[in-house]
Amino acid sequence: MKLIVFGATGGTGLQVVVRALDAGHDVTAVVRDPARFGAGGVVGGAVGGDPRLTVVRGDVLEPAAWRQDVGGHDAVLSCLGSRDRKHPTTVYSRGTSNIIDAMLGTGVRRLLCLSSAGLEVPPGTPLAQRLVTRLVIQRLYRYGYADMAAMERLVKAGSVDWTIIRPPMLTDKPATGHPRAAIDGHLEGLRSVSRADLADYMIGHVEDRETWGRTVEVGS
Repeated sequence: MKLIVFGATGGTGLQVVVRALDAGHDVTAVVRDPARFGAGGVVGGAVGGDPRLTVVRGDVLEPAAWRQDVGGHDAVLSCLGSRDRKHPTTVYSRGTSNIIDAMLGTGVRRLLCLSSAGLEVPPGTPLAQRLVTRLVIQRLYRYGYADMAAMERLVKAGSVDWTIIRPPMLTDKPATGHPRAAIDGHLEGLRSVSRADLADYMIGHVEDRETWGRTVEVGS
């Protein structure tokens, strides 16, 4: 398949690029700093020099630079993120809106985008965990979560074949090879997931029609 990845130099986006190439896919990475995919960059020379990797300079909030590059791909994988917890952000909502506009303009239908399991407290969650989520996590990440919620609303209202993936806390542990998933539901005992497992789930379900138009929790 031909995949285009946004947020490709973030922790999860990087794993998506590496593991998609390992699986034999052609990958286009949209990044603000292409040098990070060079021999001394975060990806390293082996992947940075892979002939199946195309690196496009661009900011998700400035679509003119990359809009036409979306065309010809089988799917878009959005791994957008913001490290700023102190100020409101529009990276998720505006960025994803720009991506969807580019998809509609170039005829690409399939979108997988990352959100967060922290947006909701599932029924039956133990009291201590519920309090931590509501009083600590949701407050600490309130700006990012507000923007993710706006992103989810616009994705669901759009006319692409979308899957919203909600992971819990992300780790840099090795892939287990068997991440758990709940489609339009919640996982029991959800605590964390490795970025490698999350990337594997995204790549492995690009063509899974059961997940189209659905929200999926993914965890270890």
